[in-house]
Amino acid sequence: MKAIYKRELQSYLQNMTGVVFIAFLCGFVGVYFMALNLSYGYPYFSYTLTSVIFILMIAIPLLTMRSFAEDRKNKTDQLLLTSPVSLTSVVMGKYFSMVTIFAIPVAVFCLYPLIIKAQGTAYLKADYCSILMFFLLGCVYIAIGMFLSALTESQIIAVISTFGVLLVVYLWDGLSSFMPTAAGGNVAALGILWSVIALAVYQVMKNWIVSAVMEILGVAALVITYLVKSSLFESLLPDVMGKLSLIAVFSDVAGNQIFDASGIVLYVTVIGLFIFLTIQSIQKRRWS
Repeated sequence: MKAIYKRELQSYLQNMTGVVFIAFLCGFVGVYFMALNLSYGYPYFSYTLTSVIFILMIAIPLLTMRSFAEDRKNKTDQLLLTSPVSLTSVVMGKYFSMVTIFAIPVAVFCLYPLIIKAQGTAYLKADYCSILMFFLLGCVYIAIGMFLSALTESQIIAVISTFGVLLVVYLWDGLSSFMPTAAGGNVAALGILWSVIALAVYQVMKNWIVSAVMEILGVAALVITYLVKSSLFESLLPDVMGKLSLIAVFSDVAGNQIFDASGIVLYVTVIGLFIFLTIQSIQKRRWS
């Protein structure tokens, strides 16, 4: 893993992708910091982070688009798949290299609350907790982008699909408000969602028997549960979506100064899930 990590980190810095990413993020956040914290006098740097959180769904896809798509296009992925290094080490090496690139501008952000403190009142605890959650949210985005990059050999498709998924994540709270609250509507929506999951499993495994069994069992469980106790489905989907909102976790810390360890658990879980999916998608290609 160490060799893969060093190679990928060096590659990001030599081809200027990492340098441009760092400069872009530092410059963009710096402009907001000057405007909101220095010019308008807001004492919370977390307010600046809340204002610029949308930039991650633009910057992160540009960082992750080449992680696996470039190797697949150039056929150099065959060297990785046949190397003595474990597939998990390859994926983790690439992931940690991107996280390191992202950590550089985040480390620069750690200086901003100290600048505010030098000018007057500052809330260091709230600001540094917000920076931590900002970093973890970026790590989640990187894991998502890496997985989508592993599914294609086109960097353009990788960046567009990653942007689309991150846009859904950004608009998640708004989308949850459009979800049905009636029990019947929730059952129908969950059935459609389960069908999408079964289709995704088929795309990864190429095994229609497993997908069909998943579909039948899932739909049957929904129907039986609805007939036995339909009240369980009332407002179920909006409530679940609210608990899975990645942006809400960050907003609670940065906007409301509410730090909940469950938010960190959610972020780490999503990171682990997409790293696992990345490994499985590449593993399938290794034996295909």
